[in-house]
Amino acid sequence: MDFSKLFLLFICYSFVGWIIEVIYEYFMNGKLINRGFLIGPYCPIYGVGGIIATFTLTNHKDNIIILFVMSMFLFALLEYFTSYIMEKVFKARWWDYSEYRFNINGRICLETLIPFGILGCLAIYVVNPMFELLFNLINFQILEIITLILLSIFIFDLILSLKIISSFKNTAISFLKKDNTEEITKKVKDALLSKSVWTRRLIQAFPKVKAVIGNNIDFIRTKIELKITKKELKNTKKELKKYKKEKRKI
Repeated sequence: MDFSKLFLLFICYSFVGWIIEVIYEYFMNGKLINRGFLIGPYCPIYGVGGIIATFTLTNHKDNIIILFVMSMFLFALLEYFTSYIMEKVFKARWWDYSEYRFNINGRICLETLIPFGILGCLAIYVVNPMFELLFNLINFQILEIITLILLSIFIFDLILSLKIISSFKNTAISFLKKDNTEEITKKVKDALLSKSVWTRRLIQAFPKVKAVIGNNIDFIRTKIELKITKKELKNTKKELKKYKKEKRKI
């Protein structure tokens, strides 16, 4: 699998993971919260997990029991060390399982690892083949363009998110033994709206941008309709000439 397909697979898993996290949070606490580390709608830990699973678990797809157990073990390691590193770097937690039974330092717990084992099996048996088929249906050049655009957005988001979160990692965040996601999300949102001049300008300019795009779409649609009309007129003229010739013969 080449880089474009790998990166798109990473983005797809990250986006699906973000949806899972947001829906879970909504049903558990009735709140819509950006559960991702980045500003955009993706959780990179799911993307990394999906890529690692692709390379390490595919060879075990003939035995679903081994695949399930290895998925649990793989995601347990990934979740534990990701939590540990992010806590040390940013002085905050994006999840905490201290209140759950059978947890280890609040970083992983049995209740979440079982679903991760199931997700690992689904990734190998269903999701990967589906995405592989989808990517193969897309023209290579178009795939490259999509990858370039998404990669640029992702890198920009990563740099911006790191800069914002690093700016308040030493401020008054309720540290440890708590899920800080909601608090961090609010701080990031406030930072984007209050400290970033270009963000405010972008928000203010959006109606104008939308109007320009709308006008361009209308212009393109008019040109297409005009071409269709000209083509129909040309066909009509041909039919008329043909009719006149046949009438002369009579």
